[in-house]
Amino acid sequence: MSEAAGAPLEEVIAGLARSEGFDTIGIARADAIPQAGARLKEWVAGGAHGDMGWMAETLERRADPAVLWPAMRSVLMLGLNYGPAEDPRKVLAHRSAGAISVYARAEDYHDIIKPKLKRVARALLAEAQRRGLEGDVKVFVDTAPLMEKPLAAAAGLGWQGRHTNLVSRDFGSWLFLGAIATTLELKPSAPEQDHCGSCRACLDACPTAAFPAPYVIDARRCVSYLTIEHKGPIPRELRPLMGNRIYGCDDCLAACPWNKFAELGRDMKLAARAENDAPPLAELVGLDDPAFRARFPKSPIKRVGRERFIRNVLVAIGNSADPSLLPQVEARLGDGSAMVRGAAVWALSRLADQDTIIIHASVALVHEQDAAVRAEWDAASVQAL
Repeated sequence: MSEAAGAPLEEVIAGLARSEGFDTIGIARADAIPQAGARLKEWVAGGAHGDMGWMAETLERRADPAVLWPAMRSVLMLGLNYGPAEDPRKVLAHRSAGAISVYARAEDYHDIIKPKLKRVARALLAEAQRRGLEGDVKVFVDTAPLMEKPLAAAAGLGWQGRHTNLVSRDFGSWLFLGAIATTLELKPSAPEQDHCGSCRACLDACPTAAFPAPYVIDARRCVSYLTIEHKGPIPRELRPLMGNRIYGCDDCLAACPWNKFAELGRDMKLAARAENDAPPLAELVGLDDPAFRARFPKSPIKRVGRERFIRNVLVAIGNSADPSLLPQVEARLGDGSAMVRGAAVWALSRLADQDTIIIHASVALVHEQDAAVRAEWDAASVQAL
């Protein structure tokens, strides 16, 4: 009998997962997180999910894994470390460059993790069959209505910190999560305990005060939500608080003291691409749709599309205090996207002098039909007076 054949199934699968590059693995019962489901329903009922309509549409399935897949009995939660080489907040001091969230500086993690999960899932079924066990599996990477973070905590990978993200004693805030749901009854891991204590570092680090209370996030104020999920103009009162963050935000993650134990990610496909570390805003703002797709071919950034991305870049330019970027802003005043035009008006109002704003407004308002863009011109003109 081989060593693997004599070992518990859970240990064998953990070894296979590590051979695929996963840094940590644990198992939770499918019914392990009823309190998390109740909190999620309360959160959505309060509207804190913003315009992420899919959160409400999938609420029942998301809140209860048994509704998502009634046959599910166990969930293997796997973590892949993507720890950065340095504090990602350093780029915030370079106001004419864009700050991109660590996870989006590399290739799209969905495309990297899902094949690994599928191989582990196939190995799980094969090993189970060798032991006379029949079962089924489904793999999930972030896109399915599954509460990965509470399940990861139940599986012992870490705990949900006050910023609502998973924190690991070994990897800090930097874990990608994947899930393998199965009909097999597997021995659950010991859940991790909360080790935040009285620390408020993540809450105090948030640039937009998106945490109304510990363990509660208001997505409508979160920079990650605003730059990625939000499909309309960014609320005017939040724009100055965003700085040069053009895709996501790592401030609450990077502020966590547990990061002192974090390690550099080992998977080179998840290493930051040099061109995404601190890209000049001047190079990004002029991208048309083909150029945008060519610039971010394997990046999660491509998912938001050119329109939202250039909106974000223009907000960052408006916060840059760099008048050399004014010509690029002026070039976007006639953009084919109303949302881009509106963001360009706001950036213009932050960089240009009074006469320049009034001249541009007098020309643009003759033909501008979009109500939101006209409102931006009205606000800019009032500010210029």
